[in-house]
Amino acid sequence: MEIKSGLPIERTIKPYLIGLALAVVLTAIPFGLVAAGSLPRQTTLIVIAVLAVIQILVHLRFFLHIDFKTTPRENLVALAFAVVLICIMVGGSLWIMFDLYHRMMV
Repeated sequence: MEIKSGLPIERTIKPYLIGLALAVVLTAIPFGLVAAGSLPRQTTLIVIAVLAVIQILVHLRFFLHIDFKTTPRENLVALAFAVVLICIMVGGSLWIMFDLYHRMMV
């Protein structure tokens, strides 16, 4: 491990600044699309979903320092379990909201 200015390379501020810049850009684009209303609703939703997935990967790489090539297997298993739990929670919440919406429309 190479040392720069008394800190290991992994602890320098550069990855955090790159991650911050990417996160701001990936957040500003959907806001701009929604504010401008330049795309159809379906296309806007798809773009927002794709940028959300990219932003998740940016956070994992630059802030949590999870690299899928060098990360221990236990960390990947824990991450996969967290993804499954999040999908269950989001899917269940959407299911409940859509069901309530249809029941209220009667």
